[in-house]
Amino acid sequence: MQAMKKNRLSKSLVGISLSLSLLTSGTMLLNPHAAQAATADTTAAATAISTSKANSLINTAESYIGKVRYGFGVRDTQRLILDCSAFTQLVFSKNGITIPWGSKAQAQVGTAVKSKSSLRSGDLVMFSVSKPGQINHVGIYIGNGKFISNTTSSGVVIRDMNTGYWKDRFITGRRL
Repeated sequence: MQAMKKNRLSKSLVGISLSLSLLTSGTMLLNPHAAQAATADTTAAATAISTSKANSLINTAESYIGKVRYGFGVRDTQRLILDCSAFTQLVFSKNGITIPWGSKAQAQVGTAVKSKSSLRSGDLVMFSVSKPGQINHVGIYIGNGKFISNTTSSGVVIRDMNTGYWKDRFITGRRL
């Protein structure tokens, strides 16, 4: 008798659980607009988070303008003597993101962004500054065709990648 009561109670709980599941999922199935709204809200939240992180990366990078000296192959964060990839590594690190040192190594992280028109603020951008087609410079895309990087000639600067020296040197971007 005791076992029968336990079994009925167990079946009742399963039934209630199943009913709640169907009710919850049924609401979404019966109302596709609710599902679309939930998806839009989730997408908006994800975009807001990534936009916030991108803004933080850019603010951090801009805070180093006039403070960093360029040194080829150097990663001296104490004295702020850095090459381009040490600079991007430092900026990302200050924002809780670990990336390797070296522009070629950084070109392997995240997801590839092949065209300039697909870049988003906060993406790494890779360029060729010596051998055509070979990645040997990296910066951070800040939007509107501009990027920030540590250069041999000027230290940390913002440049337009669609004009002048940088126009035909873009190879790829990386989204983390």
